[in-house]
Amino acid sequence: MAGVEAVEPNLSFKDVSNPQKQNLFISKLNLCCEPDKATSEQDIKRQTLIELVDFVSSGSAKFNEPAVAALCKMCTVNLFRVFPPKYRSNTSSGELEDDEPTFDPAWSNLQLVYDLLLRFISYNSLDAKVAKKHVHQSFILRLLDLFESEDPRERDCLKTILHRIYGKFMMHRPFVRKAVSNIIYRFVLETERHNGIAELLEIFGSIISGFAIPLKEEHKMFLWRALIPLHKPKSVGVYHQQLTYCVVQFIDKDQKLANSVIKGLLKYWPITNSQKELMFISELEEILEMTNMVEFQKIMVPVFRRIACCLNSSHYQVAERAHLLWNNEHILNLVTHNRHVIFPLIFPSLEWNSRNHWNQAVLNLTQNIRKMFSEMDEELLLACQRKLEEENNRSIEAAEKRKLAWERLESTAAAFKPPSTNIVPPVQPAAPQVAC
Repeated sequence: MAGVEAVEPNLSFKDVSNPQKQNLFISKLNLCCEPDKATSEQDIKRQTLIELVDFVSSGSAKFNEPAVAALCKMCTVNLFRVFPPKYRSNTSSGELEDDEPTFDPAWSNLQLVYDLLLRFISYNSLDAKVAKKHVHQSFILRLLDLFESEDPRERDCLKTILHRIYGKFMMHRPFVRKAVSNIIYRFVLETERHNGIAELLEIFGSIISGFAIPLKEEHKMFLWRALIPLHKPKSVGVYHQQLTYCVVQFIDKDQKLANSVIKGLLKYWPITNSQKELMFISELEEILEMTNMVEFQKIMVPVFRRIACCLNSSHYQVAERAHLLWNNEHILNLVTHNRHVIFPLIFPSLEWNSRNHWNQAVLNLTQNIRKMFSEMDEELLLACQRKLEEENNRSIEAAEKRKLAWERLESTAAAFKPPSTNIVPPVQPAAPQVAC
């Protein structure tokens, strides 16, 4: 580095005077930037990285501008890389959560570099104004690219480092939020392939909890444009827990957002994927648990129409999970206060289950809910039963009328059917034979 006195990098920190330690620190960082082809060189590099980590841990390092520049250069050389094509391969179903993780064979050295970078970012005496010249937007973008790694250990380190960068460098916060949003947009709208969505959402769960109230429009747009559409991809199961936490954090900040979140859930509700449907029901329960009466009344009709369909699901786990919503005291309280609207939506599904559902556990749950409704408001339950019987009778009458109408049409058509005539088609003249 220009203006820095060179010190032999192979020396130990114990063997130089205190004024020389800073220069030795930079020399060792520069040594780690050199390619290590031979095994002996790899061992030297690893030992040097261990010494650097110990030196920073001791609190002796001073991160002036030459030291920051050297460390960022070393991280750039050792960490930033393009993953081979297999790292971007997509699974056939797109939703396998229990695939064997891929571990990077170079992790032993990578881990030391990440540890050094984390200790640098977390250093108490680090001046953010000096460091931002080298921990700039391009550096952060390349860090974000590394979230594509298939090695969960690397993504976990990146998660911690990016979170610390967000906390230390306030000037970069809007940029980090925008960059992560762009990754999510590309994932949802184009590729549906990214290994680090769960880790990025975990970072944002912490960031969202720190948002000031009232929420800025920018933050609400992140919810509407990024988080809600993340329910669409098939691989939602990989990151659904982190996604639910982020959504719940938003509603905790502003309960009026529950309406738009539930509408988004209903928009992306799975029809043929039962495992995904189970996740949606669980998330819906968490959201309803945080929803007040006013917001609930705005959305209760479409919500309980969807729940009514889930109650009748032929997949017994979906049907059971939908029935268990009534075990939640807050949801039961919301239903009780709005039973004149909700009972008529739910009762036909309960009636159908009691007569047609194949699973005994579901039948028992259906009977329990009917009993609960009866104890809550027996007159309303009887009214719903009468209304359902009237609708069934009208349906039967309409079906009979249609049947009679078709029979009359067939009789009329048969009466006016013209007599059949045997018309002999004209004989086509034979083609003339031409001698070859």
